[in-house]
Amino acid sequence: MTDGYGIDNLPYGVFSTADGGPRVGVRYGDQVLDLAGALGDPAFAAPSLNPFMAQGRARWTEVRAQVADVLTGGRAALRPLSDVRMHLPFEVSDYVDFYASEEHATNLGRMFRPDSEPLLPNWKHLPVGYHGRSGTVVPSGTGIVRPSGQRRPPGQDVPDHGPSRRLDVEVEVGFVVGTPSPLGTPVPTGAFADHVFGVCLVNDWSARDVQAWEYVPLGPFLGKSFATSISPWVVPLEALAGARVPTPPQSPAPLPYLREDDPWGLDLSLSLSLNGQTVSRPPYASMYWSPAQMLAHMTVNGASLRTGDLYASGTVSGPAAGQRGSFIELTWGGKEPLKLADGSTRTFLEDGDEVTIGGTALAGRVSLGEVTGRVLPAVPS
Repeated sequence: MTDGYGIDNLPYGVFSTADGGPRVGVRYGDQVLDLAGALGDPAFAAPSLNPFMAQGRARWTEVRAQVADVLTGGRAALRPLSDVRMHLPFEVSDYVDFYASEEHATNLGRMFRPDSEPLLPNWKHLPVGYHGRSGTVVPSGTGIVRPSGQRRPPGQDVPDHGPSRRLDVEVEVGFVVGTPSPLGTPVPTGAFADHVFGVCLVNDWSARDVQAWEYVPLGPFLGKSFATSISPWVVPLEALAGARVPTPPQSPAPLPYLREDDPWGLDLSLSLSLNGQTVSRPPYASMYWSPAQMLAHMTVNGASLRTGDLYASGTVSGPAAGQRGSFIELTWGGKEPLKLADGSTRTFLEDGDEVTIGGTALAGRVSLGEVTGRVLPAVPS
């Protein structure tokens, strides 16, 4: 049984074993193909995907066909997944996080600006985003220490300092850049597949109380930069070709540099679980801005791409209550606690909580894997 990891998928990751250091592999069912041994390219002996991703789209396509041939020809030396340790799959060069879900942006606008329009005037004209911190992107399974920072609780005139009381998650999809671009040269929407190697799952951990106090006027900073978790397997963009769908109608029409002749919306089914219980199923197909539009906006000022750049979609949320991709939405800012099967409730995360984000495409034929993290107590200051 391949269970979402068959020939249709063939995701890439970095693994190590008791007899060898980190190198590149492809997951096939519950096994891993060691690419350095199978194909002989020294790029696969590296402890990250970066050397391979830098080879470009034609090479990605060639290797995918070679891997499929090796696997279907019965010539593969496979290692059980249970015998390997997974690592961060690529060296993260830069990290950008967007805010591309209309439902998520609308929900937060209604919470924070109840007497105003929920969407700010720029939202439907450009993919809003912020530049994050690449050095705190961590692999799935890494414990997340509860962050501390300045907070100003309701009714308090001055801020205090301490552990976040409103620790949250964000269900997101990440896009991994393989082919760089020159400084000063924008990347058009039509060149998306020439630059983006693949897709991973992202949990953009968020300290909502720290974020609320600090984000005016320059946006997210310490409330976001303490940790971002990603899944261990990067699904090649080619594996998701059959999951492409149109983006929702965009009105007003985007400016010319954001228009797509062949839109890159994606029909992905996501899930959010807390301590083993699924609490939400966000649908990626409803995302207003596509990843090609995000890439075009990210580079329209001439900013260059580097191999290993990661950019994420922002929280994925759907129109129904059970499709919201963060606890701030699921509990409506903490006013409507989430009831769990064991009788407990949550507004935001408690120490010891374990969060898992999962995803599939093409009716489960392609698995996006999972990204998991457990909340650890704050470090005393």
